[in-house]
Amino acid sequence: MKNLYFLPCLMALTAVFSLSGCSPAEPDGASAENRVISLMTWNIHNLFDGKDDGYEYAEFRQSSGWSAEKYKGRINNITAAIKQIEPRPDIIVFQEAESLQVVNDLAHSLAENHVWSYFANNPESGIGVGIISRYEIIEGKSHSISINGETTPRPVLEARIQADSSNAFVVFACHWKSKIGGDEATENVRMASARVILRLIRDLHENEPDTGIIVAGDLNENHNEFFKRGASSVCALLPDDPKSALIAKEQKDYLVISGNMPPLPVYFPPETVVLFSPWMNELEFGSYYYKGNWETIDHFLISHQFFDGADLEYKSAYVADFEPFANRNGIPVSYNQRTGNGLSDHLPLLIYLKY
Repeated sequence: MKNLYFLPCLMALTAVFSLSGCSPAEPDGASAENRVISLMTWNIHNLFDGKDDGYEYAEFRQSSGWSAEKYKGRINNITAAIKQIEPRPDIIVFQEAESLQVVNDLAHSLAENHVWSYFANNPESGIGVGIISRYEIIEGKSHSISINGETTPRPVLEARIQADSSNAFVVFACHWKSKIGGDEATENVRMASARVILRLIRDLHENEPDTGIIVAGDLNENHNEFFKRGASSVCALLPDDPKSALIAKEQKDYLVISGNMPPLPVYFPPETVVLFSPWMNELEFGSYYYKGNWETIDHFLISHQFFDGADLEYKSAYVADFEPFANRNGIPVSYNQRTGNGLSDHLPLLIYLKY
């Protein structure tokens, strides 16, 4: 397993590592045969190991009955569910994993040749963001973000993935701040995360204009958040729409999303960075069910390079809304610590790239 645990400092700085070693053989199975790369993002809902290190949530400490056996049971259930997805995901972004060891345990249990892994969290944080890949992660970075003295709960994980000798792309794995404390009160922290990602995208566009970019993870913001709030205030995700373009200022702290392929600006200025969202084109319902309503807070946001007719191209997306991820009504089956049943309160979201 080629991996590295990265603990970022509490500043808006970037640390860099390079993974070394031989690149694994091209993955076996349907995705390789059909020249398709599958990516999945999934918030696995507080996956802690069975050991106490002082940063676990109270219900996942040994004193509360949590144990190595229960942890192993969760690992087995999560990976057994993933194995029901066809074709199997080549690259998986996890949110709410405790550590690199947890991420590696998931990869080992999957036994699908995900030999590359990466994990990042903040100091003294209980959970972080991880990625496993059957394709080589040739470089990784972790971006810790601060705003007005407050650090975002999780850093942005950046992974450069080598699909083959001529195709590499960048994944920004995210878990933005939740809305606990109020939608508007917490929006500035999500916008701080968007600001950092926007800067990184612009740097890549300037220095590597052909490199595709994918933002993946739980952003705790709906694709239609702007309209859910009455189309009256700027938020971290804005649609390429005349109403949002009218009230938005210079693009500094928000990402513009579109259902157009390619995602080029229509109502915003030509220099605006716009990303494609499958929620605005082909997906319905949501990936998270809260108080009787669907939310679309889990995302893949995809840059225009995947729609230019060259090399890797966006193909499709779907939500894994079937058993055991969901009940018969397609609603996520949350993990029940008492019974050991269920998986997560989020459904996995998948996209496919084709050659």
